[in-house]
Amino acid sequence: MDSLSIINWSAVAREAFSEKITKLKLLESLTKDSRLTDKDIEELGKKIKAGIAEAHNKYKNKKV
Repeated sequence: MDSLSIINWSAVAREAFSEKITKLKLLESLTKDSRLTDKDIEELGKKIKAGIAEAHNKYKNKKV
């Protein structure tokens, strides 16, 4: 990073924190009225990941 000393790392970090906070606020506003439990969310996440993996594998197999 010494070769990149011209970069204002404090500003970079500040911007990254700001973006993360914005995303967390959006997530909170989207989920504030949710009645899903942690278990429901975990199951939904597993189904989504499995679907993505299946689609990826189909695409990958078609390319070969």
